[in-house]
Amino acid sequence: MSLEEEPALRSMPNDRLVLVTAATGYIGARVLEPLAQAGYTVRASARTPSRIRGPQGVETVAADAFDAEAVRASLRGVDTAFYLVHTLGGGEGYAERDRQAATTFASAAAESNVRRIIFLGGLGEDVGELSEHLASRHEVGRILGTTGVPVIEFRASIVLGSGSTSFEMIRNLVEKLPVMTTPRWVRSEAQPISIDDVTKYLVAAVELDLPPHTEHAVYEIGGADTCTYGELMRLYAHSRGLKRLVIPVPFLSPGLSGWWLYLFTPRQATVGRQLAESLRFPTTVVDDAAARDFPDVRPKGAQNAMRKALDDEDAAFARICWADEFGDRMDAQTFAREGRYVDSRAIVARCPPEAAFDPVACIGGDRGWYAFDTLWDIRGFMDVVLGGPGRRRGRRDQYALLEGDHLEWWRVEKVEAPRLLRLEAEMKMPGKGWLQYELRPFGKDTLVRQTATFDPKGVLGRAYWYLVLPFHHFVFNGTLKGIDNECRALVEGPNTCELPGAYGRAVDERLSP
Repeated sequence: MSLEEEPALRSMPNDRLVLVTAATGYIGARVLEPLAQAGYTVRASARTPSRIRGPQGVETVAADAFDAEAVRASLRGVDTAFYLVHTLGGGEGYAERDRQAATTFASAAAESNVRRIIFLGGLGEDVGELSEHLASRHEVGRILGTTGVPVIEFRASIVLGSGSTSFEMIRNLVEKLPVMTTPRWVRSEAQPISIDDVTKYLVAAVELDLPPHTEHAVYEIGGADTCTYGELMRLYAHSRGLKRLVIPVPFLSPGLSGWWLYLFTPRQATVGRQLAESLRFPTTVVDDAAARDFPDVRPKGAQNAMRKALDDEDAAFARICWADEFGDRMDAQTFAREGRYVDSRAIVARCPPEAAFDPVACIGGDRGWYAFDTLWDIRGFMDVVLGGPGRRRGRRDQYALLEGDHLEWWRVEKVEAPRLLRLEAEMKMPGKGWLQYELRPFGKDTLVRQTATFDPKGVLGRAYWYLVLPFHHFVFNGTLKGIDNECRALVEGPNTCELPGAYGRAVDERLSP
């Protein structure tokens, strides 16, 4: 959707046009849907707008934070702007970059007659010593308020949500280290807040009635509990059923913390070191203005926030369409994302999706997995020895699969013929696993994508993944090749899955009275 389509967008029930900057970032990506659900017309800007994943109806525009002309264009007609730009991930010099970006945005917002700017910064007192990161965050808030546009600045401590830097640091440290020696900053008090509660504050701020002539309102926000980073690590370990020994050390050296984070949280090390420096100081709420002015937002406690983050992660992964994620790529994609391991590969089956779904739905049971069944038998035997179901349960019907059915050591979690089959593993292993098949038209044929997802539990879970990973090339490619062979048989001659549509007929028979 382009800027030229703005009049159509503005005709929606709520005519406030809301701009979300840095819409591909952690906070920006998560505030788009709540704003749209609240009825606002939403425009999302980013340096690479193709990466924005917003709900239907969200307008996307390209705007580099340092390009004044692009920023002014993105602000055209905007009522409320969310300023969520942060260049910390770019390494050294981020404070100067943030200063430049904020100055550019503040001037453009004033020229565009923006009614209000909403900014999310870091929690920490204005007086006394601050870390470089917190001082920069506070400076950005002040710069935004220099041109006369009213600013609502939220200051948050640790944000708990899958994908946030703080949460991923906790995950990596706890999952990878059965025994941890922790520097002193993990014992500083903080007031962690759930990402859900952060987005509630942000959305509520659009309609907040500010006192007349208010130029800069600051709200400190935090969860219901005050705790340390070390206590959050113990909460995470408890939620995952992990036992961890924590040995505190009295050092606070930035260099030591940097190496510690680099070794065990390499993806978050650059940003994490700056956040660790911020945690040298207490980051707790001392002003209760947010509780007074946002009475409908009741932040969760740390334990509930941690549990919600893990539950939301399960739901988020279940919603991912890997067929869209990788498009027409056929080569195997093996990587880690937010603590999980993913193995995705695809093949083009020579028949339409309605027919290709039949051999997909026929896997397992008497028909096997089309290739290397001996390896499946060995894994099934090992599962039985460990107390799992192995392959003994088979499947109720060789053609029909309904949600909740058992398929050997799998359970059918979701089935949407002829598009999707998702299986959840019930075998004994150090973690949780899923196997997903997605089908979509590919010319006259069908692209069949098979994706295995594994949520490892601790060090043993990670070791298990790397142990079985070499077998994926043979087993998973073999299954896909078998599906393609069955599809060829459907269009070229007799096959063991009878005629195209066997799945649908079998389901109808099971569901008929």
